[in-house]
Parts: sequence; C-alpha cells; structure tokens
Amino acid sequence: MFSFMQKMRSFQRNFSVSSSFPLLPLQLPSPMETHVWFVLPDEFKSVSLLNQYMELLSPCEKENVLSMRGDQLQKRALLARTLVRTPIARLWESDDGQCPSPLHFNISHTSSLIACGVTVNSPIGIDVEEKQRKIKNNILAFARRYFSLYEVEHLSAISDSEVQRQEFVKLWILKEAYVKALGRGFSAAPFKTFTIHEKDATNSGASEVVVESSDHPVSLTNNWQFGLFELASSHYAAVCMEKDKTSDVAMRVPMRLTVRKTIPFVEDICISGTDAVVPIAGLIKQV
Repeated sequence: MFSFMQKMRSFQRNFSVSSSFPLLPLQLPSPMETHVWFVLPDEFKSVSLLNQYMELLSPCEKENVLSMRGDQLQKRALLARTLVRTPIARLWESDDGQCPSPLHFNISHTSSLIACGVTVNSPIGIDVEEKQRKIKNNILAFARRYFSLYEVEHLSAISDSEVQRQEFVKLWILKEAYVKALGRGFSAAPFKTFTIHEKDATNSGASEVVVESSDHPVSLTNNWQFGLFELASSHYAAVCMEKDKTSDVAMRVPMRLTVRKTIPFVEDICISGTDAVVPIAGLIKQV
C-alpha cells in the first residue's frame, strides 16, 4: 500500500506540472457505496488527448501498451490504465495530504466499454459484458462444465434460447465479479465451487443476489453484496463488494451506486438514476 501511495502522489505532482488539464478532487465513496467510472473507446478520436494519456504511464507500461498488436488494442490498454489512474488520483488526497481510508478498485473491459469500480474499506470486483455477446458453445454444455448444478438447472428451465443466453451472460459476470472481489483468479476459485442466485424479492420488486459456497456457505453468503444492472443501454455490469464490517452483516442494506461516464480530464457525466443505468438484481440505491 505504501508503494502505491507513493506512486499516486508522484503521478499527481508530475501531472500537475506537465499538463494543462486540472486534476479536480472528488468526494470519497461512503461506506457501502461503489463509484463506477466507464469510458467508451470509440468516442476517443483525438490523437493529442491519447498522447496526453500516454504521458501518465511509466516507461514499462508504455512499452507494454506499444507492444500490443493493432491500434485498437493499444488504445484500449491505454484507456484502461488512464481510467484507473485518474479517478484514484483525484480521490486519494484529503485536506491534510493523507488518504483517510484504504481505497480498493477493480477494472473490467470489453472491446466497446471499459469500467472501473472504486470503494473505501471494502474489496470490490466488477465485470462487464456486451448484452449482445454471442456464445459460440452450446450454452447448457458450457454451463455443465463450469457452473454449479443449481445454476445449470436454472438455465435448463429457460425454454426461450435468447432469454437463456442473456441469463447465462448475467450469471457469468456475477461470478466473475465475485472471484475478482476475493482477489483470486479463476483457477483459485473455480466457478463450480460456488452458486450465485437471487432470493427474497422486496416490496419494491428488487431481489437480493447471494453466493453460496460448499467450503464456507454461511460466511460467504452473508459477507458479500451484489449489484447487477444494465449500463449505457448496451452492456451488463455486475459489482460485488464486501459488506461494511462495522454493521450487522445480516442487515439487508442496499449498495449505494454512483455511475459516471467520463473522458478523463475533459468531462465527467453522472448518469446514476437515468435510463443509462437500469438495475436488474441486487439491492441497489443509486446516488
């Protein structure tokens, strides 16, 4: 953590000297709040702006980006690194020059959207996928290979092939978000070893998303909060974060969600509460 703090402060100092763009501060997420930032790579046409982003990278990172084959891959890698750096740098400093609480972040990307989730004092995982993502394999055969028996039975009960595909994609990104929140890779937390499902719809119609594990069924079910929503009318997004440790883990407290579409150092647009963010499952309160 200390090394990361040093790097972020160095980045802030260097950026303020080398760039004409202001590095405006941001308010930290509150407990049980997730800030989601996203960019749409197709919107970035300015070569000079991309060059500005390149100057934010370390020499090693520049080499990694430029070693990728194709302009589009290079641009997406550059935007992903920029998306991590810019909100974190703007959140990091408090009035006395110290970050009051540990920041956690996670990033996910497709060819058409890159998203970064940020929390305070809570591990987070985020995953995004295009709503129209095509599945090359037979969905049920693929699910039997990777999903739990309960999840396979859930998908098998869906007769409409298009609805089944959509449910498969949503379930996959929820499982990805959970594994990423644990800080593990797929091999360390195989998808078959845990089950994601919805339960107990509230009066508003929202259903809680829970995880059950054969290894730690009670603790893992109670300690994690999920949110599933449509993003920018074109993508599904899933967020998993650890519940506030200072509160009763049995309480069903909604996840506070703030979503911003951004072009770093050019514009930030808060789209929470608009048609661009549509909750699907999980207890979510948009702010």
